Amino acid sequence: MRGKQAPKRNILPDARYQSVEVARFINYVMNDGKKSIAQKIVYTAFDHIAEVTKQDPLSVFDEAIKNVTPLVEVRSRRVGGANYQVPMPVRGERKYALTFRWVLGAARGRKGRPMHQKLADEIVAAFNKEGDAMKKRNDIHRMAEANRAFAHFARFSSKRR
Repeated sequence: MRGKQAPKRNILPDARYQSVEVARFINYVMNDGKKSIAQKIVYTAFDHIAEVTKQDPLSVFDEAIKNVTPLVEVRSRRVGGANYQVPMPVRGERKYALTFRWVLGAARGRKGRPMHQKLADEIVAAFNKEGDAMKKRNDIHRMAEANRAFAHFARFSSKRR
């Protein structure tokens, strides 16, 4: 790795819910630095979630994120000329990155409606443990389970790079 690692930035809580997690999610939704549009999309989606579920949208969002968050993933390791898919636990910050990416990818994949509606539907689906983001998580966990035989290769990853 060349140079220094970029410093971790502190993200300020969002304006409406005072939640760092929602602020981080807004940053993931944002395209081309247009944060006000991303905020509008997320807040409108949260209003839609409140209408549909009749619950606090922040608690629905937190539960949906918790449901989609992966525990293990497979990473490629080259051992003796062969590549193995080695299951490894997902580290803290990467859990949220993967979760947000999957939820947004699933929402963007839905067609024919405004983004705030697609996002709200995907969050509600994740809250109910369904939808494309949950399917992605289950696929990753299934792959890790299938490759459990190669888990002993995970020990060597810190020694040689």
